[in-house]
Amino acid sequence: MSATQWDQRYADEHYHYGTAPNAWLISQSWRLPRSGAALALADGEGRNGVWLAQQGLETTSLDQSAAGLDKARKLASGRGVVLHTVQADLADWDWPVAAFDVVASIFVHLPEALRRRTHAGITRALRPGGLLILEAFTPAQLACASGGPRDPALLHSETQLREDFAALELIELLSGEVVLDEGPGHRGPGQVLRLLARRAA
Repeated sequence: MSATQWDQRYADEHYHYGTAPNAWLISQSWRLPRSGAALALADGEGRNGVWLAQQGLETTSLDQSAAGLDKARKLASGRGVVLHTVQADLADWDWPVAAFDVVASIFVHLPEALRRRTHAGITRALRPGGLLILEAFTPAQLACASGGPRDPALLHSETQLREDFAALELIELLSGEVVLDEGPGHRGPGQVLRLLARRAA
């Protein structure tokens, strides 16, 4: 979707994907460093970035939607944390090198060329020992009514993720059905991949 389409989705006062962080992200809280820098990729209205900031990480929430980032800053203020926001299109963003201790990529679905570019950028942006926490829909999600792209080309496979993140140490790669409860945008049974990987120290 374009920035304009996301702005339209996020235009009202309600949080389309809720204000609670993603369940897979929460489940990895024990792995997070006590301090450092985090990136919440394509973070929309900020639910995951704000949660990372609440864990004591200096967090940047990146998204192409100005409306989404406005709501992210509002959520951060209400929770008493500082959230850095960057409005950028992943097709144009200049990825920093070794800048983040944690990258969260939660339901970021991109065309193949941009997906590869983005995943290569994530790999470069992780510091030694840095952690990637990723969740994405698989093609089986097309049979579900809990959200996600309707274009199979935007969905993820285990093979794609293994290839894209071959330079990282794979800790976990899980595939199967979960029950989503993330605002009206993601609710009900969903078919997902959950990946956890680390850049070598």
